[in-house]
Amino acid sequence: MTSVPMSPGSSLPFENAGITGLPDTPPVYALKELVARLQREQFKIQDLLSSLGFALRSLNNLSQFLELIPMIASRVTDATGGALVLFRPDGQVRLEQIHCASEDQCLDVKSALEAATRQVTASFQPVPESSILSMARNAMLSLDRQVNRYLGDDFQLFGTAIIVQNVERGRLYVFSRDPDYAWTETRQKLVRLVADQTSVAIENNELTVALRKKERLDRELEIGAEIQLQLLPRQCPTIEGMDLAARCLTAQRVGGDYYDFIPTTYDQLRHPGSTQSAGAPWSFAIGDVMGKGVPAGLIMTMMRGMLRAEVLNGHSPAQILQDLNFVMHSDLENSNRFVTLFYAEYNPKTRVLAYGNAAHNPPFLWQASTNTMTRLDTAGMLLGLDMATQYCEAKVQLEQGDTVVFYTDGFTEAANARGERFEEENLERALQWACRNCNSAEEILDYTFDLLNRFIGRDRSNEDDMTLVVMRVKPEVQLNLFAS
Repeated sequence: MTSVPMSPGSSLPFENAGITGLPDTPPVYALKELVARLQREQFKIQDLLSSLGFALRSLNNLSQFLELIPMIASRVTDATGGALVLFRPDGQVRLEQIHCASEDQCLDVKSALEAATRQVTASFQPVPESSILSMARNAMLSLDRQVNRYLGDDFQLFGTAIIVQNVERGRLYVFSRDPDYAWTETRQKLVRLVADQTSVAIENNELTVALRKKERLDRELEIGAEIQLQLLPRQCPTIEGMDLAARCLTAQRVGGDYYDFIPTTYDQLRHPGSTQSAGAPWSFAIGDVMGKGVPAGLIMTMMRGMLRAEVLNGHSPAQILQDLNFVMHSDLENSNRFVTLFYAEYNPKTRVLAYGNAAHNPPFLWQASTNTMTRLDTAGMLLGLDMATQYCEAKVQLEQGDTVVFYTDGFTEAANARGERFEEENLERALQWACRNCNSAEEILDYTFDLLNRFIGRDRSNEDDMTLVVMRVKPEVQLNLFAS
């Protein structure tokens, strides 16, 4: 700590109380009286410091504790009064508490200290957080000069720093108007001791506030995760002739990845497990909100609701993406967050998949008859980026055993301990092997996730949300058609 002693002194705080101040008594009695007086002063100091320690342990209100600081500091040093000045990260220097033996003196000292703090505050401009340390140090040095200037030579003044986490956060000043008052080494140590207790109280309060904020955020994340989990499909729907599997692993409790199986008619909503529902067209969607955490999760939730409403209007994939982009643009243009989305509609009767893409990772199509992998893609920008963007659509005829795999970039950008990424080429090779050798969509899903986990290391957590949806036309479908 740095200190500002204003006058020299000897090594004991009570040495000015000499024998000459006692009544005319024999020297031995005078000496006993002096020793008794010093003992009383020592007990008083111990009681005051003990009271301060008790207050530090028991008071939950920082303001109540800070009220005690100038009073305790002045009483343990037999000074006229004390003042606590705190520096805030926004550059404000504020007189927090003041204590004086008399009200008249308090008014004068308070006016002088407030003038000094105003002068210091006016001389500093807000700075980046990285510069707070040097700014605080300069502010406190400037404050010492201004306090001396405004109080003048009538005061015997001592100031010491309030240091919290290696940053000067203020000053504790103690002063006396007694011209014979001396700032002895012991008195200075007592003031520093009180200042240390003040630093501990401020740091404890900030840690408590941070902990409560974290607990509140954790609870909000838990609620957000519960809501998001309820909005993602709990199971794959029953679609005639189709084998489905899906999995989403979030990097945080609330993620920005999104996938959905969407009914296209009101009858499917009313009777989701019926034969009629399984034979009607179904929509598929997979998307990714730029970013992670609660903001991304909220945008994903908003998009899900709008997309489901659009699907029930019976529009084409291109028109649905067009409408979504138009509606979401005003909500996303100031958020610096955008959405990628691949949307498709599948008709079980014709096995035709119609689709459009808003800059999402193009799904892989494995064609069983040729053992080849192709990409399903159309032109289109991110949702929310440009209101004038035009979206396209395409169609593909699926045959028995054909498999479509939807994924998000968290899969291909997953990195191992050496910083190597999984990349799309590895995913393509893995899926081609799995589609040829696995007997179900769930097996393809398990194989691919297991391969990725072995690549990044089973003890490492994923840095981004990872989603995979596998849609496989059952081989027996074509045989049934031939039979009919």
